[in-house]
Amino acid sequence: MAYLVLVRHGLSDYNKKGLWTGWDNPPLSEEGFEQSQKTGAELTDIKFDFAYSSDQIRSVQTIEEIFKATNQNIPIVQDATIRERNYGTYTRKNKWEVQKEIGDEEFKKLRRGWDYPIPNGESLKQVYEREIPYFRQEIEPKLKEGKNVIIASSGNALRALAKYLENISDEQISEVEIGTGEAYVYTMNERGEVVTKEIRGTNPNRGKI
Repeated sequence: MAYLVLVRHGLSDYNKKGLWTGWDNPPLSEEGFEQSQKTGAELTDIKFDFAYSSDQIRSVQTIEEIFKATNQNIPIVQDATIRERNYGTYTRKNKWEVQKEIGDEEFKKLRRGWDYPIPNGESLKQVYEREIPYFRQEIEPKLKEGKNVIIASSGNALRALAKYLENISDEQISEVEIGTGEAYVYTMNERGEVVTKEIRGTNPNRGKI
């Protein structure tokens, strides 16, 4: 058995302002550091063998804070393949202003839909298509060997991974929300299949930021 932990970065400066971040690279806010430390305190029972992060500073800072809280020091592999969805022309736009402009139904498709196109950006399906081959080649074999792995990234990158791991349908994935600072803790068997799942560092503002 192995642990796989997917942790969303703590609150960033863009999150505080309600802006779509995408491939922009803001750091954690003060609250984001606190969220990451709190989540780290709930992961002290897991000794990690490998650590992966997107190449965006908010994710790297999150995993660094978790390692401080868990008193661990292992190399962090940073890779652009597991970074956040590219929000294209919506990057830096205020989510809630866009919601008022296009209406609730279209907004949900834009924000959480599976194959919603964005000019100069990516759909969640495209995130999945770039991310899952990397996961299967680089990370899955380690889990099958019984190694514990932590991955820090952004909400959509982790939703794509959760879709793969939990076999979530294209329709149901729109209902999946991961709050800033939250960790999905999976136990995995030797075939790389999910046995159990729990959420640690639960964020009461999930889906509201």
